[in-house]
Amino acid sequence: MRRHRPPLVTVVDVRAALWSLASTAAGLGVAIVLVDGVRVASPWHVLLAALVVGLGDALLRAPLRRLARAGGAVVALLLGLAAQVLVVWAALSFLPGVTSDSWADVLAVLLVAAVVMACGRWVVGARDNAYVVGDLLRRSRRRAGVPRRPARDGAGGGGADDRADGRPPGVLVVMLDGVARPTLDHALEAGLVPTMERWLGSGGHRLESWWARVPCTTPASTLGLLHGTTDAVPAFRWWSRRLGRLVVTNRPADAAEVERSASDGRGLLADGGVAVSTMFSGDAPTSLLVMSRAAEGLGPGQLFVRFFSSPFVLVRAVVGTVGEALKEVYQGWQQVVRGVSPRVPRRGWYPVLRAVTNVLLRDLNTSLVAEQLVRGAPVVCVDLVDYDEIAHHAGPLRPESLRALEGLDRVLGLWEEIARGAPRDYRTIVVSDHGQSLGATFEQVVGRSFADEVHRLMALPVPARGEHPDGEAWGPANTALHALRKDGDAAGRLLVGPDRDTRRAGLPEVEVIGSGNLGMVWFCREPRRLSAADVAGRWPALVPGLLESPAVGCVVVHGAQGPVARGRLGSHDLATGRVTGRDPLVAYGSRARADLLRVAGLEDAGDLVVVSAVGPMGRVHAFEGLVGSHGGLGGAQSEALLLHPTDLPVPDDEREDVDGARMLVGAEAVHRRLVAWLAGLGLREGA
Repeated sequence: MRRHRPPLVTVVDVRAALWSLASTAAGLGVAIVLVDGVRVASPWHVLLAALVVGLGDALLRAPLRRLARAGGAVVALLLGLAAQVLVVWAALSFLPGVTSDSWADVLAVLLVAAVVMACGRWVVGARDNAYVVGDLLRRSRRRAGVPRRPARDGAGGGGADDRADGRPPGVLVVMLDGVARPTLDHALEAGLVPTMERWLGSGGHRLESWWARVPCTTPASTLGLLHGTTDAVPAFRWWSRRLGRLVVTNRPADAAEVERSASDGRGLLADGGVAVSTMFSGDAPTSLLVMSRAAEGLGPGQLFVRFFSSPFVLVRAVVGTVGEALKEVYQGWQQVVRGVSPRVPRRGWYPVLRAVTNVLLRDLNTSLVAEQLVRGAPVVCVDLVDYDEIAHHAGPLRPESLRALEGLDRVLGLWEEIARGAPRDYRTIVVSDHGQSLGATFEQVVGRSFADEVHRLMALPVPARGEHPDGEAWGPANTALHALRKDGDAAGRLLVGPDRDTRRAGLPEVEVIGSGNLGMVWFCREPRRLSAADVAGRWPALVPGLLESPAVGCVVVHGAQGPVARGRLGSHDLATGRVTGRDPLVAYGSRARADLLRVAGLEDAGDLVVVSAVGPMGRVHAFEGLVGSHGGLGGAQSEALLLHPTDLPVPDDEREDVDGARMLVGAEAVHRRLVAWLAGLGLREGA
């Protein structure tokens, strides 16, 4: 049978090239009109300059890759910026009929053209980031035009034993950070996620829930999904008696140490996989923007060249980032004007962090994953944090949060289209690490921060530093900055954000940490965890005072026979299940006892484990300054989602009963199922 080869040039290629030429010419034309130091003889010369810019990118891409291969991502960034400036300078300086007075004029034209092109895409309604991977999309469309059996929605081809087009299988795992199953249900009903809705409607995918155990935080769930264990992570940040300091998983050095303690070398991505923008690597041979691998760099430099060197792509992403920051300022102001409640302040660095994660990082991730699909990596895993970041500050179901989820759905559609022409038949699996629950913060309810309240009840001076604001949001920035620092001292520090330095002179008497509506208290000068009797003897007002707070639902202490959950009117022995008085766990559902027993027994869990009260509609009270939170129990935060191809089923005997529903319980169970799917597709060595 004659093998079909994709044509070198198709009508789609020609149309895309003409559109690219026209949009570049339009951007350059407006920029040249606005920048006094640049002059052209006629509109035809603008078109010629645009053509030179496109050709320059095509000619420089290969040598830039070779140079960046040895230098890493930072060198790729510098080379890419230099290449863009050089190409525009050449077009404005050497073409007949085009003149420029200085390098400053060239830079001004580059910036103004990028602004014009970004605004132009907004005006015509092109709100996705397809421009980031335009060349890969054209290549994929050309290859997908070769006769082959039609692809299923959400994948590139047939089953493991039914690949009519001859391509080997591949898997794309997309982690939607913080998206609860009920939240996705709302988005589906509202028509905000048409790509995932199409997958479900065609019967190609199935959507189900899985239970994210306490602590339902990104580090715990991500470690479980990628490495199959969560035992090393009791919270987002915690006090380690062994190390004598605070451990923060948003510190690259701490993330690396947590991964070393959990990894057996056979993580989810061990067999030729690629990790992109994840907290841990899953033992992937190739890691791009991975927190735990930041000390080794951001990844091979040649993989970043497309994004950094393509004409106007990086600059347009930066322009979009500025626009996103301004949009956040406006949306935060609108919440105040409309009297939206509950809400938290959305000032300081947050608008910048939102802009970086929702535009610049999303565009970069789109490019990196697309390139891995085109290269034929067997397994690719990416973590998209856009929704989680906005939902923390706006609320899980607020309009701006759901719009972020809409944007992520468009990214899924781009990767789906690229996968159709990829060398592998990719299955797309979408999984979240946890959900989020809405509610007024502890401080808004009580009038004092959680840390201040604990110090007051212990009769200790209130510390100058407050609680840790959303340290989770600083992860991408610290991954990048950590990779730039090579000195040994920097290797142990978080470089920016509220947790930038966790080392202190001497041990504090108490450490009070909030991870969403899960709070923990450590008595740091004690060599061992204190019992309930010890705590009552030294600070008799502490536990009763916390339980009197309207924002606290239960406090887990360590009794003579094991952990006990105490409430205002009763207690629940977590080891035996014996309830005295009114059961304090009723409001938290059927998994509360097992989850709290497990987390209280972890090596680094706090001496006290506190869970906020749960109000109407599942509202909780975060022990930090976030209106959307996760970490403890209550609301939708524990109900994560798993969207998987129907030909990769979940056996019912792997599910457990949770409040009348059947689902996988714990990130470890999801990890085992993912590994089994990879083994069934022949993507797991030794399987």
